[in-house]
Amino acid sequence: MLNFLSKDIGIDLGTANTLIYVKGKGIVLREPSVVACSKYDRKILAVGYDAKEMIGKTPDSIRAIYPLKEGVISDFQMTYAMIKIFFQKVLKASAFTKPRVVACVPAGVTGVERRAVEDAIMQSGAKEVFIVEESLAAAIGAGLPVMEPKGSMILDIGGGTSECAVVSLGAVVTSQTIRIAGNTFDEYIMEYVKQKHNLIIGDKTAEDIKIKLGTVSNLVGANERLEIKGRDNISSLPRSIEITSAEIVEALSEPIDNIIDALKVTLEETPPELAGDIVTGGITISGGGAMLKGLDVVLSERTSLPVYIANEPLDCVAKGTGMLLEEIDTLKMVQNAARRRFY
Repeated sequence: MLNFLSKDIGIDLGTANTLIYVKGKGIVLREPSVVACSKYDRKILAVGYDAKEMIGKTPDSIRAIYPLKEGVISDFQMTYAMIKIFFQKVLKASAFTKPRVVACVPAGVTGVERRAVEDAIMQSGAKEVFIVEESLAAAIGAGLPVMEPKGSMILDIGGGTSECAVVSLGAVVTSQTIRIAGNTFDEYIMEYVKQKHNLIIGDKTAEDIKIKLGTVSNLVGANERLEIKGRDNISSLPRSIEITSAEIVEALSEPIDNIIDALKVTLEETPPELAGDIVTGGITISGGGAMLKGLDVVLSERTSLPVYIANEPLDCVAKGTGMLLEEIDTLKMVQNAARRRFY
């Protein structure tokens, strides 16, 4: 009876965004992983979209922060508070509805970082927590045949980390995690605009440029333009400029090269039989980074492999946790594999 009354949920606890999947309902929450709090007593003032609107606009007495950095918890108290509020939005408070939770962590995290995620979720009201690797959940959500005895390759580019992995028989065979992803792209755009145009822009403007002009190939969407506003680096006065998507190709060349290098290292470490499967099945890209125009073209040129963008790439990890919830035996097998890997 207690299991019947409980709610099982999957959570994609991302550096940039948090998605929650409720068993039987699908994805029911999608909010920025941002918390606004008082600087002096750390009282929570806003979470999610409301908090993100405050970034760069708060007085000294208020801080708007991302409590996760590069895929791991950097502020435990704020992460715990954020998860608890998100849980309250999707679950009715009741002693009989403590959820069983599937949550994801990057493959490259330490045991301490993994336990921090588990503890934060338990303290937020979970009955039981299953931790799985983010790349495995992304591969499941992308529809790859991860339970079969064949190699499937996933490249998940999130907000804080990019993870390349080869999965087979329900487990990660080899992987590379680098802390270069969507937030890094924003930083490179900010630095490029400052160096090239002597204009200082904020995080939100850089993210807006990435979303509207983001491309990594001069052959795909490189003729678009966007007017942006900021503060002149010399006069300190406000002004606006026009930036082109061709400039974004140049701005993002270095981080994209780093991701490709990690991808190649993963391929080099892949067992020969599984490598043969990847020649046929190719590479699937998920996460927000998959939205960069021309990324599949560039990766295919640099690896000589077919490259595909997953359907609904932003939702793959959350959908993967939901599919694991639907298959409890699979979930337990994945959990046991993860424990052997981390412990």
